[in-house]
Formats: sequence, C-alpha cells, structure tokens
Amino acid sequence: MNHSADIKKISRHFLPGDFAVTSWEALEPYLKDLEERKINNVSELEQWLRDSSELEAVISEDASWRQIRVTCDTDNKDLEEAYVFFMMEIQPKIQPYTDKLNRKLLGNPFTRELDSKKYFTYLRNVRKNIDLFRETNIPLFAELNVESQRFAVISGKMTVHIKGNEYTLQQATKFLENPDRNLREEAYRKINERRLQDKNELNELYTKLIKKRHRVALNAGFNNFRDFKFVEMGRFDYTKNDCFQFHDAVRMHVLPLVNDIYERKKKKLSLPSLRPWDINAGPAGIEPLHPFTTGTELIKKTISCFKELDPFFSDCLEKMKDMRHLDLESRKGKAPGGYNMPLLESGAPFIFMNAAGQLDDVTTMVHEGGHAIHSFLVHNLELSGFKECPTEMAEVASMSMELFSMDHWHVFFKNKEELIRAKEQQLERVITIFPWIATIDKFQHWVYEHPDHTEEERATAWMRIVNEFSSPVIDFTGLDEYRKYSWQKQLHLFEVPFYYIEYGIAQLGAIGLWREYKQNKRQALDNYINALSFGGTKTLPELFKAAGLKFDFSPKPISELMQFVKKEMEALDKG
Repeated sequence: MNHSADIKKISRHFLPGDFAVTSWEALEPYLKDLEERKINNVSELEQWLRDSSELEAVISEDASWRQIRVTCDTDNKDLEEAYVFFMMEIQPKIQPYTDKLNRKLLGNPFTRELDSKKYFTYLRNVRKNIDLFRETNIPLFAELNVESQRFAVISGKMTVHIKGNEYTLQQATKFLENPDRNLREEAYRKINERRLQDKNELNELYTKLIKKRHRVALNAGFNNFRDFKFVEMGRFDYTKNDCFQFHDAVRMHVLPLVNDIYERKKKKLSLPSLRPWDINAGPAGIEPLHPFTTGTELIKKTISCFKELDPFFSDCLEKMKDMRHLDLESRKGKAPGGYNMPLLESGAPFIFMNAAGQLDDVTTMVHEGGHAIHSFLVHNLELSGFKECPTEMAEVASMSMELFSMDHWHVFFKNKEELIRAKEQQLERVITIFPWIATIDKFQHWVYEHPDHTEEERATAWMRIVNEFSSPVIDFTGLDEYRKYSWQKQLHLFEVPFYYIEYGIAQLGAIGLWREYKQNKRQALDNYINALSFGGTKTLPELFKAAGLKFDFSPKPISELMQFVKKEMEALDKG
C-alpha cells in the first residue's frame, strides 16, 4: 500500500481563502447561505454537503487551535479569553444552525438517492444529533466547555520541590522509578499532598459539572447523563451491560495476572511488602531507564523507530515536526496530559504531551503518533463527517502503535538488557492498565446514576470501586486519604466524561493486532492501515473486521488475549 504524508491543506471553494473565525457577524452569512440554498438534484445536494464540510473544517480547526494554545500556556489570560470567547460567543450560535442544516439534509427528497453504503454511518450520526438537540442545552454546553477547562488551569499550577528543585507533577513522577526507596516515598507523598491542597476546589468543580450534565440529560429526555452520553458518543454497537460485563471480565481474568506481576516485582525488589511507590522501581543498583533527555531527542528517536516500522509512519512525524505541530516537554503552566489534536483543514494534527525523560513518555509519544497517522490516513476523505471515526477504533490506532513499535525500541535503548526491561515494563502496563480503566468507567456509571450524591458518598463509592480493582499485593496501609481523592488526577472525568472504556476495548483490539503482527508483520500493518483509512465510513464491528479482528469484549476473548500477553512476557523473561 502506498500512502503519502505530503498532506495538503484542503482547498477552499465555498469560503474566501483569507476567511478566519473572528466574529459571529463574519461567520453567520455562510451558515445562512447553506440554510437557504435551493437544492434541485442529487448533484447539488452533494455540493451542498461538500460546502457544509468545508465550513465545518474551518470552524473546527479554529476551535482546535484555541484549545491547543490555552493548554500549552494556561497562565496566558489572552489565550484563555480567546478560547472562552469562542465557546461562549460563537459555538452556542452555531448549534441552532447545525440542527437546521441536519434537518434540511434529512428532509431533502434527494437524500434518498445518495449512495446508502457510502453515507450510512454519516446519516446515522445526523439522525442521532437531531434526536439529541435541545435549544435549552446550548447555554449549558457552552458553560460546560469553559468550566471543564478549569481542571487544566488548576492542575497546570501544581508543582512540588524535591532535592531542592521545583518540578511539575508529571516531571516529579520520574522519582518513582529511582532505586532509592526513601526518595520514591518522598516523591509519592509530595505529589499526593500537593493534589490534596486542591481537593476541595476539584470536588466543587466536579459537583458543578455533574449537576449541569444531569440537567442536559433531563432536558433531552433521558433519565441520567450516562444514558444521554452513550447516545451522543454514538455507541451504537454496545450497551452499559457490555461495560458491566467488561468490568467483570477484568476482575476475573486480568486481576490474577496483575497480582502475578506485582508478586514478581516484590520478589525482584526483595521487599517484605510492596508499597505504591515501589511498583515502577527497579532493584537496587539498577538505574531507571533514560530513553531520551529532551523533546527534540524524543521526536528524533521516534521518527527513527517509525521509519523502521514503515517509512510512511515516520514521514507523518517529519511533516508535523516541519510544521511545528509538536509541544512535547513538561513545564510549569502547561496543562497535564497528552493528546493528538486533529486539524480538519490543515490535515497534519498537533501532538501535545508532558515528557520528562521516562519510558512512559516513549509510550505516550508512539501512542499519540498512532493517532497522528490516523489523522493523515483520513485527511483526503471527502467530508469532515467521514473522518469522525468511532473513538474505540481511534484508540486502536494509538495502542497498536505502542505494541508494533516495541520491535524497534533499540533506538531508545542501545543496551540489550535495558531494551528487555523496557519491553517488560510496557507489557506489564498493557495488563495493569485494565483495572484502572474498569475503575474509572465503573465510577462514572455510579456518579451519573446518583447525580445528587454528596462529596462523602462519592468518596465512599470511589473507595469501594477502587478496592474492587486493586491488587491485594500492594500495601496501601495509612494511605487512604490519598486514595480517597485519587480519582481527581484523571482529567477524563472533568473534560471528556465517559471517554475511558474506549481504552479498554481498544487495548483488546491492539493486542489482537499485535498477535497478528507476531505471525505476519506486513499483513498486520496493512490491516491496520486499511482499517484506519476508512475513518468513520464503516460501523465499529466493520472497522474491527477490516483490521482482521472480531469486535467482542466478553470474558472468553479477553481471557485468551491476556494469556497471549502472558506468554510474550514469559518469553522476554527467558531472554
């Protein structure tokens, strides 16, 4: 398969080349044009769809840049005001037009003449959006968009002092890998103490978000926000009961493997009890892995790694580097976390992360690199709506890349023993992430099923759920106050509610693709590229099938995939 990273900005035909979203007065005439335009045949309808898509891409990219800039510098009030201006003054006025245009499309007699196969998922999403739209929710969504960003502002200011230097919490996590156990404990406690300083502000913010989200759901005719969100996210192919089944499967088939991993860790470290500040550490005398030092080195090595895997993959990152679509290093005033931001008009996305020189940063970089490749692959699809892939498949793109790329991690680790350690840690993470995914997802189900809960009830529910998915091998004695508020570190709860089980479903897909890769590398990579190239033009089960996978996250297939990972870990142990 030949793919090119020589991505071109979408040519404008409907909007002037120099048009920018500066005010509502400048934008509205183009929405009015689409609303009032006469459509006399199917050819004119398809042109109308292309014009709508062009406008959508321009608006989306403008909003994306505002978000990128504010997360890169949360202290800059001008950038914050620009973001808030869009969310409060522009976005709420677009939404009624979006609904009118959706209704115009479905009400047009020529829509029936569109290729049903080509437009099936697109029109399904349009119908869903019409069903959910309520005028009364527009101001609530605007407020939620702005308020959810408060999490980034609060978290971006969190720093700790260790060994006389100031570190962001992301940077401070490197001390959790240090062979000095006292230093690890000091870092763990300082990070958690710092989080506790803002526990009340984050609790109040979350309560406010829950109440507004519940009102959104009631306004749209749902009993709770969970049920509303499942429809809004387009979860056409699974239900809340499938999620509950996933939680059970994690408890039955993943936790035993997690316990084995931590028992081995305790033995390797020669410890009478394994504390939470021990789980990322190596034995005394073995230094933590240092795969890179600077963001520049990280991207250079990742490009080399991707080139060995497939030259198209490295070309994508080279293009982004040339366009300065990367902000990789952690610093004070920068929002936490990492993301790949699609830019629908430009095509080449933007990668944001908080690198601090650790193996986890390599994983994040190749993860976001997988998302970036996905953005390149869908850029030339005809409509913006065709590029909106189900989030579960979007995460297959990123998580598969974590596993594919391991064969080429020698660019980060020249020493064979270090390379084996890195692969072992990655595979441990593949397994140990499942209980946390189940914890966050199950917690959200409880939160929105009980929207009027108190902060104390929330803490009690969290502790019950977190204990359900915690390994008994880890000794948490005396740490309940930290654990009680540990949900507050998860930005998804604040910014993208219910976006989390996708990581679990996608991890299963990624393991399945990696299993293919172990048997036939080129075929697995071709299946990967082929599935991603469809964007959102196929259903989720169809996309999994295109990747050579079955869409099934019931206990039996989960158990089989876990056993495959376990065997791969055992093979590494043997060298």
